[in-house]
Amino acid sequence: MQDEYKTIANTGEGTYTEKRSKFLAFSHHVETVDEIKELLQQYRKKYYDARHVCYAYMLGPERTEFRANDDGEPSSTAGKPILGQINSAELTDILVVVVRYYGGVNLGTGGLIVAYREAAMQAIAASEIVSRTVEEVITYTFPYVMMNAVMRIVKEMSPRIVSQTFDNTCTISLGIKKSEAGILREKLNKLSFE
Repeated sequence: MQDEYKTIANTGEGTYTEKRSKFLAFSHHVETVDEIKELLQQYRKKYYDARHVCYAYMLGPERTEFRANDDGEPSSTAGKPILGQINSAELTDILVVVVRYYGGVNLGTGGLIVAYREAAMQAIAASEIVSRTVEEVITYTFPYVMMNAVMRIVKEMSPRIVSQTFDNTCTISLGIKKSEAGILREKLNKLSFE
């Protein structure tokens, strides 16, 4: 199981020109399909006079949710090359949009593939690539008298404290690498029986 994945921290931009056709590329960090739909709507509105607004995205640490869209370009000449750049950079939680202004000269399928690939590559290159940890959040409720024992485990395993409430009954939420979640859960559950 992979504990880390790569994504981008900021928006990147790139441009590519071929035979008077202009390709404007933008990369965004996204986490939901709704965010993607919202961004695509904004691009279609902003670049209403462009011939094509093609895109590809990849979501989730496992990189299982993805889509490539040619937006009227010949099949697999736009979305696939954009998705190929996302894959070669091993990124996820990313949307790359490439807006094309047609320059009056047909580029052919090979020319389109190169243009969309190059534009996407520039947008990704202009973004800051960061590694993120795949976390699981564990919430544990315990009586106040167990505070020292719980905090000893927190100190030992050093998870990220997401939230905590201390009263007669205490609740703590801890974010930890997915691969260590089972160990943390087991240690906390053992406390209940001591």
